[in-house]
Amino acid sequence: MAVTIRDVAEKAGVSVSTVSKVINGWTTISAATTAKVNAVIEELHFTPNARAVSFARRATKNIVFLTSLGKEEAYKNPHMFDIMCGVYSELSKYHYTMTLVDTSEEAYPGETVEEIISGGSADGIVVHGAALNENIAKTIVSKNFPHTVIGNPGFETQICWIDTNHMLGGQFAAEHLLACGCKKVAFIGGRRTDVISQQRLKGVRQTMLKSGHRMSTEHIIYTDSSREAAHKATLDLLSCGELPDAIVCENNMIALGVSRAIEHSGLSVPDEIAFITFDRYPYTNIIVPTPTIVDIDVYDMGRQAGSTIARKLQNPNLLVQSFTTLPILVQGSTTCLMTDNAEF
Repeated sequence: MAVTIRDVAEKAGVSVSTVSKVINGWTTISAATTAKVNAVIEELHFTPNARAVSFARRATKNIVFLTSLGKEEAYKNPHMFDIMCGVYSELSKYHYTMTLVDTSEEAYPGETVEEIISGGSADGIVVHGAALNENIAKTIVSKNFPHTVIGNPGFETQICWIDTNHMLGGQFAAEHLLACGCKKVAFIGGRRTDVISQQRLKGVRQTMLKSGHRMSTEHIIYTDSSREAAHKATLDLLSCGELPDAIVCENNMIALGVSRAIEHSGLSVPDEIAFITFDRYPYTNIIVPTPTIVDIDVYDMGRQAGSTIARKLQNPNLLVQSFTTLPILVQGSTTCLMTDNAEF
């Protein structure tokens, strides 16, 4: 029969709580008692399990992953599951479990976070950017609760966050198109209020401008990110005014509409017009021809978030506000470098 923490307590003549405190290195236990308990642990060949370790720490060994789980959320945030898998993979190294918690039906903003903290149901919290608001941020900071946020909050706060550099992703896209000989670049993005879309556009515009190519205002188009809106916007773009050399699609749902519109217009890709998009999933596998993409390893971003919350648990005063997980460019068939195609 396996030796338990109670066996150690009985043999040492102390309480189970005292054994747990010795295991966890509490300095309130006398040196003599600590030595006696450690001697019994060695004698009985006792190996403390996660529950024994967490007993004295009053820890749950659980981290909450907070996000919105409303209807069709998987389509609105297609990368969320990969991020969650990355977080869980990293937390498991520290013997933590992870609980998925929904915010979509809160009575008021921040209600769920208040319940988590006051109820002691978790040692820390990872907040998906889609669920973050200023009330949540204020509550977490005021309680000094271990946390990390996936995504730049977009407002001044002392909360910890990590994100990928979407502006740098826009820069990568523009640099690649310039290397393909494209000088008249259009951008089809989400709504004007979409932070990621604006950051990617900013990266594209600045890079083009540094190369002496100012983007026309007519070539910057906002949509609701649906395939239908992107399809219509592209048809309008290609039927009037100056034809662009290339189109930057802010996400691959938009790219799906753009590719269909280019096909309907009878233009050849990439000979007559090129296009590039962001993110590998979920739609690039059904776009023809296979698009060139600027990809973000969101699984790795999840791992980085898990690592950050683990560090925060060890040092509650740690402040992390940084970009991580660099984007990478994956060459497809919708662009062609000058060295491969002299006509560009």
